[in-house]
Amino acid sequence: MENLNEYKYTKAKEKVEAIKGFYGNLLSYCIVIPFLVYLNYHTTSFPWAIFPALGWGFGLIAHWMNAYGYNPILGKDWEERKIKEFMDRSEF
Repeated sequence: MENLNEYKYTKAKEKVEAIKGFYGNLLSYCIVIPFLVYLNYHTTSFPWAIFPALGWGFGLIAHWMNAYGYNPILGKDWEERKIKEFMDRSEF
């Protein structure tokens, strides 16, 4: 029973750290991208700021999906089901 509680605590702590990392990334995005747009507007007419905004934006979406456990390819709680499957096997 104690191992189960320890496992749940560890998983919960990992999830909280992932969510905290996502919000840090989001805050950085919201600060840096407007600065780059401002810099782009005042230096050149070519809209180069769109490239870091899109690239970082895709990364931010991937970070969100990881932090909140959204996985459209493998489905909900896929990792937990696989762990349970491997733990139930006797030859693991």
